[in-house]
Amino acid sequence: MKKVIVGLSGGVDSSVAAYLLKQKGYDVHGVYMINWHDTEGVIEGSCPSDDDVLVAKLVARKLDIPFQTVDFSEIYAKRVVDYMFSEYERGRTPNPDVLCNREIKFDVFLDKALELGADFVATGHYCRKETTEKDGKKIYRLLAGKDRNKDQSYFLCQLSQEQLAKSLFPIGELQKSEVRSIAEELGLASAHKKDSQGICFVGKVDLPTFLQQKLQSKEGDIVLIPRDLPEFNKASGIKPEDFPEKLSLLAEPYSYKPEYGKVVGKHPGAHFYTIGQRKGLGIGGLKEPAFVLDIDVEKNIVYAGEGKNHPGLFRRALFISKNEFHRVRPDLQIAEGKSMKLSARIRYRQPLQKAELYMREEGAYLVFDEPQRGIAPGQFAAFYSGDELIGSGVIS
Repeated sequence: MKKVIVGLSGGVDSSVAAYLLKQKGYDVHGVYMINWHDTEGVIEGSCPSDDDVLVAKLVARKLDIPFQTVDFSEIYAKRVVDYMFSEYERGRTPNPDVLCNREIKFDVFLDKALELGADFVATGHYCRKETTEKDGKKIYRLLAGKDRNKDQSYFLCQLSQEQLAKSLFPIGELQKSEVRSIAEELGLASAHKKDSQGICFVGKVDLPTFLQQKLQSKEGDIVLIPRDLPEFNKASGIKPEDFPEKLSLLAEPYSYKPEYGKVVGKHPGAHFYTIGQRKGLGIGGLKEPAFVLDIDVEKNIVYAGEGKNHPGLFRRALFISKNEFHRVRPDLQIAEGKSMKLSARIRYRQPLQKAELYMREEGAYLVFDEPQRGIAPGQFAAFYSGDELIGSGVIS
């Protein structure tokens, strides 16, 4: 009998995942990961706590499976939270949930599971895994979950073939409503528990307060940029047939200077803001809401634009450096100088966008069919061929 260790979070998804695996005849064990203890900056009622452990224990008891807790908080702080602080300090927009999966759930947790004699680890992610063969070698395909509204494949965009080989996603074929229904029928303690929000294992946070644990406040100017800045037209005349020679220009972020606009307010620190952000600017007297167009952490300036359709919010392309490019499917390599049409997203829940991926010596250029809103350095761009996630990378 194959042994599977399920990451029981106390939520309904991992609870039903454990149940489904037991129904299939696996030797199922539940493990609760303790990854964070500090509650500074965490919004009350949203932080994983002793309540989650209790619910996970009750679920394990109901399902009659062994249960234990493991503490990865020290490793989580170093690999995920410290990385997040470092990225914000540099003026970038990290995704800690992607890092949490790559560095914790499918790395140290997987190692611990194997140490405990497991054949697989399982989670309650809404995604699917398929196995195929190519040239006599097993290939693991990471597919979107059947519930398109809950598909979480994006969060797993940094997984490797080795990690996928040891992973199971039991609820990927189900709709969320079906998962809830199963939990209710079984009388599981997690059946009506709300889905977790915010940062993986930390909870929903007040980001500036959370970041102030390590990043200092420093007042600076908010500069409002007009819509007719010539900078926004630099790539407008480039035609599709010119893309291969104009990739760097297409992917180049807009460049701003204080003299391009006017000071309309103050902020507590540029590193507390992200591109596309609306809340927290506190600018009054405008006809439309203001959004962050860019941040300069060196000069401590936040550049903003009026209106959700401000041209500074939209770009046609992005660049991923060679050392930040990751292949979930290494066998689907694109040779340097070649390109591939695919779909992509730059954030969770964003509908897939048609694009073309160009491979060059210095890295990869992703050119979208339509300009994309809020492309920010530090975000993960994930690439899909149909339903399959084939690779990803950190936006430069």
